[in-house]
Amino acid sequence: MTPRPLAVACSGGRDSIALLHATWRAARALADATGQLHPIHAFHVHHGLSRHADDWLAHCAEQCVQWRAQGADLQFHARHLDLLPSPGGSIEALARSGRYAALADMARATGCDTVLLAHHREDQAETFLLQALRGAGAAGLASMPASIWREGICWRRPWLQHPRAAIEAYVAQHGLRHIEDDSNTDSRYARNRLRLHLWPALTQAFPQAPQVLGDAARHAQDAAECLQALAEIDLGAVAAEDGLDAAAAVALGGARLRNLLHLWLQRTVGEPPRASWLDRLSRELPTCTDARWPMAGMGELRLWRGVLRWIPGMPVLPAAERVAPVALPDLRAERCFPLPTFGGVLHIEPVAQGGVALDGLATLTARPRSGGEQFQRAAGTPPRALKKQYQLAGVPAQGRGGPLLFCGEQLVFVPGLGMDARVVAPDGRPQVALHWHAHHTGHSTTQGTG
Repeated sequence: MTPRPLAVACSGGRDSIALLHATWRAARALADATGQLHPIHAFHVHHGLSRHADDWLAHCAEQCVQWRAQGADLQFHARHLDLLPSPGGSIEALARSGRYAALADMARATGCDTVLLAHHREDQAETFLLQALRGAGAAGLASMPASIWREGICWRRPWLQHPRAAIEAYVAQHGLRHIEDDSNTDSRYARNRLRLHLWPALTQAFPQAPQVLGDAARHAQDAAECLQALAEIDLGAVAAEDGLDAAAAVALGGARLRNLLHLWLQRTVGEPPRASWLDRLSRELPTCTDARWPMAGMGELRLWRGVLRWIPGMPVLPAAERVAPVALPDLRAERCFPLPTFGGVLHIEPVAQGGVALDGLATLTARPRSGGEQFQRAAGTPPRALKKQYQLAGVPAQGRGGPLLFCGEQLVFVPGLGMDARVVAPDGRPQVALHWHAHHTGHSTTQGTG
């Protein structure tokens, strides 16, 4: 291995404490044998969901201090999440997405291109069962990959083939201290219900279940990769301007059509479509010439003159839920300004060029989209409707939230697009860039920069 920093996600539980301990010991042994130094970084995410969360963070930090005293080249990092679950939303999904975003943020900040995760064989088997119970296809049944690259970071699960008992034995052998998450006994969560009520009976009746279900997940991974490759080939064959050649797509047949639409919509919309929605679309598309299929406030698919296109839209809130414009205070001395009405924080960063004049921060107003706004993406290009600019820039529907910032009636900043070219300050003049960070996914996510 080329010497480089390596990260371990550490919650403080048995599995992650064992993985962190094994990793720094292996790195130290490698340094002793070859002189190659691999700094280890422990990443802890404070979800804020348990009354014990502060104690868990302190335990992980203290453990890293103790191991550094034993010769470990080990640094500890932590991120706090501000989870705001929507009514009826899954707190499990929210915490998971927030956790991975926080881990990725820490990896980029520390120069780590690899993050190790402590999932083991039983975790994989449980995930497979949960996905099967949700009616997942091959991609869902593939469960957790042993290694995958996402956004420049490699996520590795080195213990995915190892049983829980092996980790327990390692912890006992080295006398490792770890925490017990009290939420693991809460049957409100699907994984806990499976683990507490179904898993004991299943493994008693079928002792080989963890290994067999893990094998099934690997078979599903192979199938998912083959389906992905086929969809890539089909997409290249039926692509049309701004969409798909509907006749060529329909000619592929039902299963291949659904496979193609799944990939195309996932890339176009930004999230995988529901199986029931795909089934409906694949049934109706062959019988239509001109048609529209709305997608839950995100936009719609439109078939027109033989081409199937995705038309992004803006969710329309009931009048009682619409956000009123907010007159902002003078922001020239600020570096960040919370806008809870819009669900996020405005960050202000001094720049040398491409920003808005600092004086322009004195009289800003934050407004929701109301329709008819004109935005100019670059100097020398005509202003266009905001909806069209989103389409041209490929901004998915979920990236179009947040406030529009105006100075008087001049649009200044749009999350997902950045600064309007008409307000960009000349070089040499004091200026700033604006960044919108939304909190609706449970973590700060940059939705637009300028």
